[in-house]
Amino acid sequence: MSRTRATALGFGAVLLWAVLALFTVGATEVPPLQLLAVCFLTGGLVGLPWLWRDRTALGRVRPAVWLMGVAGIFGYHFAYVMALRLAPPAQASLIAYLWPLLIVLFSGLLPGEHLRRGHVLGALVAFAGAALIVGRGASGPAAAPWAGYAAAMACAFIWSGYSVLSRRAGTAPTASVAVFCLLSALLAAAAHLMFEATVWPETLTGWLSMLALGLGPIGLAFYLWDIGVKRGDIQLLGVAAYAAPLLSTLVLIGAGLAEPSPGLLLAAGLIAGGAFWAARA
Repeated sequence: MSRTRATALGFGAVLLWAVLALFTVGATEVPPLQLLAVCFLTGGLVGLPWLWRDRTALGRVRPAVWLMGVAGIFGYHFAYVMALRLAPPAQASLIAYLWPLLIVLFSGLLPGEHLRRGHVLGALVAFAGAALIVGRGASGPAAAPWAGYAAAMACAFIWSGYSVLSRRAGTAPTASVAVFCLLSALLAAAAHLMFEATVWPETLTGWLSMLALGLGPIGLAFYLWDIGVKRGDIQLLGVAAYAAPLLSTLVLIGAGLAEPSPGLLLAAGLIAGGAFWAARA
């Protein structure tokens, strides 16, 4: 597979993450950890055909790779749920969205990769654009919700670390993501039973939204992202990931669940400009 095609597939994950908020709103009655357990299970089942095809290669995957995968997929989402519970959502989301910038910075440590000034500047410009979107409605400082901010910062380091280390574990087949999802489903189910009461959707919209999340943003997106960060331009993908909050906002506006704002056009320009800058680098 060519580097360009792998990068394009990786950006497919960003497109799927653009509908994450829409489907999450549709399944809002389901507790978050329960929702993650169902979505991880669905995402794992999506990968069963590849799991069967690559079953021989999976036997050669190192234990450290299994640990890295589960820690990345489950650890990020669990930390994100905790961040939104313990800190104002806008500020927590903004801190968590440092992960694309960290991917760009950490990628300079990878063999054969060269971190250029354009990559860093492009990531910073794109982050400024994402900040305009994610930070909308952010109020003044809250009463020191440091635990929530720490969980949000953990999100940024966990997902960026998972993405960069996936590049290092490039010999592990993408089918291993199915195992990551299935193991994450078990952990999410256990956390749900410890912290939440079970609530199932009462409407068809709720059930379809939960299924769509598991098939797309919390499912197929993980496989596409794995291909992208392993075989594509990981630095360009890191910057391009800032398109997710922009596209997500546009989807919510199109669905009538959000209102357009004057800053949206500026945010779009910053994100597109940052990605273009990084691509030229």
